[in-house]
Amino acid sequence: MLFAILCNDKADHLQLRLDTRPAHLDYLKSLGDKIKFGGPFLSEADQKPTGSMLMVEAETIEDAKAIAAADPYALAGLFENVTVRPWNWVINKPA
Repeated sequence: MLFAILCNDKADHLQLRLDTRPAHLDYLKSLGDKIKFGGPFLSEADQKPTGSMLMVEAETIEDAKAIAAADPYALAGLFENVTVRPWNWVINKPA
């Protein structure tokens, strides 16, 4: 099943995001095919990252929440909040 992981950064934490980014990317790469797609949300004013969205494949919502909790960004305290929601891919679904 697919789950959307939606994360909002704490205000004024851009440097923490930048410092933690290499570990974050290594973590996501280690998950292999569980990660379907993802990337940062950007501010309208200056196009700097303000959060993250990941689409993951997991057996249960608890498994998806565990993926989110183990992310180096989460472990570093970057996020103000994290929401994990089941998601159904309908439009432009890859074969």
